[in-house]
Amino acid sequence: MGTFSVNLWVGNLFADTGATVNALVDTGATHSMLPGSLLRELGIEPVETRFARVAAGRRVELQTAWARFSAAGRNAVARVAFGPEGEFLMGATTLEDLGLVVDPIDRRLIPQEDLLMPAAGF
Repeated sequence: MGTFSVNLWVGNLFADTGATVNALVDTGATHSMLPGSLLRELGIEPVETRFARVAAGRRVELQTAWARFSAAGRNAVARVAFGPEGEFLMGATTLEDLGLVVDPIDRRLIPQEDLLMPAAGF
């Protein structure tokens, strides 16, 4: 598929502070990851520590929080991991919460209809 980046806005849940970054779309990453210094600058503080496996196979401990995201005209709240400087990744759960999917041919994000399978019909 190749890689591509998108403009991703990230913001604090409880304030109007936010920043637009150029993030690599990483469908192999569970959560988005942004530099911890940027998140703290926006007033986003860790709320939980989780374990993750990195591409090299190593298990790492990550601090995570909740943040607001906006991309391709969509808005959502999703978990974000506090990463090292220079790491700007948009992960699969952020894509899903935004209702976006990857167009691998044109290397862009496109809206996806939400799915709902209720027990009773509408």
